[in-house]
Amino acid sequence: MLTSAPTRFDAWTIVLGLFALGNFVTGIWMLADPPHWYENLPAGVPDFGPMNEHFIRDVGAVFFLTGVGLVGAAVKPSWRVPTCLMVTGFYVLHATVHVIDTTRGLVGPEHWLIDFPGIYLPALIMIFVTWRISRSEV
Repeated sequence: MLTSAPTRFDAWTIVLGLFALGNFVTGIWMLADPPHWYENLPAGVPDFGPMNEHFIRDVGAVFFLTGVGLVGAAVKPSWRVPTCLMVTGFYVLHATVHVIDTTRGLVGPEHWLIDFPGIYLPALIMIFVTWRISRSEV
């Protein structure tokens, strides 16, 4: 069980808060308007197959909930390591799916660059953030 540590505002509050905001915006957009998200996210989503509103909302729920967890981690130091591990796990698994799908030719090689800013880079940053937070919490 997570302990009830005092609320604290520091540099990690800002970093985790920004990641929370990105997850919230993505999740709310996916939940509220799947067709708009599918057609307008600058990531070539239609290249991966036909739109499935239910599936988009399912994934939107995950993004929304990672945002919730990151808000908690931003202000509760005792939440940081477990929350960052969970979010990093999601980001890395999501990136791995993109690597596999691009490697097997489901989408063209242009997706290595298309997916870098929104998929691969956030995963790499969260790996680094999680490592740094876990070192500072020791």
